[in-house]
Amino acid sequence: MTTPENDSLARYARQISYSRFGRDGQERLSQSTALVVGLGALGSVIANTLARSGVGTLRIVDRDYIEWNNLQRQVIYTEEDVRQRLPKAIAAQKHLAAANSDIRIEAEIADVDHRNIERLCQGVDVIVDGTDNFEIRFLLNDASLKLGIPWVYGGCIGAEGQTMTILPDNGPCLRCVIPDSPPPGTMPTCDTAGILAPIIGVIASLQSMEALKILSGHSEQISRTLTVFDLWENRIRPVKLSGLDDRSGCPACGQRNFEWLAGKRGSQSAVLCGRNAIQLSFAESEPVSLDSLAESLRQMGTVEANPYLLRATIGEHAFTLFGDGRCIVHGTDDPAEARSLYARYIGT
Repeated sequence: MTTPENDSLARYARQISYSRFGRDGQERLSQSTALVVGLGALGSVIANTLARSGVGTLRIVDRDYIEWNNLQRQVIYTEEDVRQRLPKAIAAQKHLAAANSDIRIEAEIADVDHRNIERLCQGVDVIVDGTDNFEIRFLLNDASLKLGIPWVYGGCIGAEGQTMTILPDNGPCLRCVIPDSPPPGTMPTCDTAGILAPIIGVIASLQSMEALKILSGHSEQISRTLTVFDLWENRIRPVKLSGLDDRSGCPACGQRNFEWLAGKRGSQSAVLCGRNAIQLSFAESEPVSLDSLAESLRQMGTVEANPYLLRATIGEHAFTLFGDGRCIVHGTDDPAEARSLYARYIGT
């Protein structure tokens, strides 16, 4: 007689009972590998869902540590994690392993960039986006297309969110829909616009479902739209992508020019010796509106500005921003932390 103790699939009985998924889907899932990049709000829900669903190997990557304001929406962390100042990747691994000891969980504390993304993608069957900035998303898009790995994009702000699944060589990629990274300060962030936890659950659940379809051998069932939700206004809007069938003009999937993966685009960091500061610069950056940035940053801290630069002090850190797009992040000598702070308050 089969019992939970001698049947490794017993814990998944309820999802196996869904006939379109079934035992075959579960077995495929148990032999698959998923990469979750970013373990904040979206990533923590995604990693939790995939781990409990039984993905064979779950590779989780994040550069940050847990703070008190994360607990409102980052569902796998606890107050004790904050007290211990644990990196998100380590705390997530601990909690996920406690929920499912049958799967392999590979945790890495890393700042994902063009130098390590291909290594992180080795042996992976799907990439799921849990990040908070377009710089890394365009990098994931490039890696997906070059390596032929499907990936699931997701993003949230306020009570709004959107998600899209990209199958390399089978439909549009992210850059077909969003051709370029928005200039610094033009897009709201969670710290400038706030965020409500329910939209995280909605978008992360959709992303997880798309990943489960792919990993269980049902890629034909993925959504072929960019799906946009506004939970405050009670609106759901699927954006059809059929108008992007001609992808020849896309620099990424049409022309296979992977400039983010090659390191030609994105931020570069330099430690400023003796100043406890990091300078971030951006290849091919456009001029920045210092007036617009000043107005946005005054909501969070103090701002001093002149025609050439502005300096914003937010909590323990200060940011000096120049019209050419450069930013000096004061109060850290860690490039990964500097990029994280920049993404949080300035946004890309």
